[in-house]
Amino acid sequence: MNDNYDRAPAALGAEISRGLTQSGFINRVFGWMTAGLAVTGAISYGIAHSSMSEFVLANQGTYLLLILLELGVVIGLSAAINRISATVATLGFLLFAVLNGLTLSWIFLAYEPSSIYATFFVTSGTFGGVGLFGWLTKRDLSGIGGLCGMALWGLILATLVNMFWTNSTASLFISYAGVAIFVGLTAWDIQKIKQLSFAVEDGDVEADLGKKLAIFGALELYLDFINLFLYILRIFGNRR
Repeated sequence: MNDNYDRAPAALGAEISRGLTQSGFINRVFGWMTAGLAVTGAISYGIAHSSMSEFVLANQGTYLLLILLELGVVIGLSAAINRISATVATLGFLLFAVLNGLTLSWIFLAYEPSSIYATFFVTSGTFGGVGLFGWLTKRDLSGIGGLCGMALWGLILATLVNMFWTNSTASLFISYAGVAIFVGLTAWDIQKIKQLSFAVEDGDVEADLGKKLAIFGALELYLDFINLFLYILRIFGNRR
């Protein structure tokens, strides 16, 4: 009997198994990203339309504490992803989504609802198109990603300076730069997640490591989407 013929079903089964594993990993990444965005959106809307908005937004000490907690959670997750369990990583991600919802509740008070919803759909389309490019391109985007990562530090510095300078032209320039930077980071992160999905071996998608990697990928895409949304809103949003 032909040995190649005997091995064909096994090879086909292995290929199908790898495909299902990759698909499961990708679905988990985007599922958690979507869940995080939903939690942030619901918390933001709820706080903005309740008496809690005064406590969260009017109290500078409370707002600063929330910002510091956000930074602590995301830095802690990134630094300890290899040491913590998948359950802790998941809870940390959801905690970050809740904290971000609290600090972003101001947008429902500062911008017209129609602008917020329109910006969300524009951001979704932009994110989807850029993500598709990052997934399909054969070009290595690590160079672009590294450049955008360095530019992000410059953007943060410029934002801090403009908080004291308060120049409208500089604010607009920072917003356009932010869109460009996070478009590049989105494409790079999608490509990284695609490569990571190939590296996840059979069964690992349900193992602790696979779950943690999915949470970390969801966190990266969540941050890309949120920042892209905020910069587009600052450019095109209609203030109240």
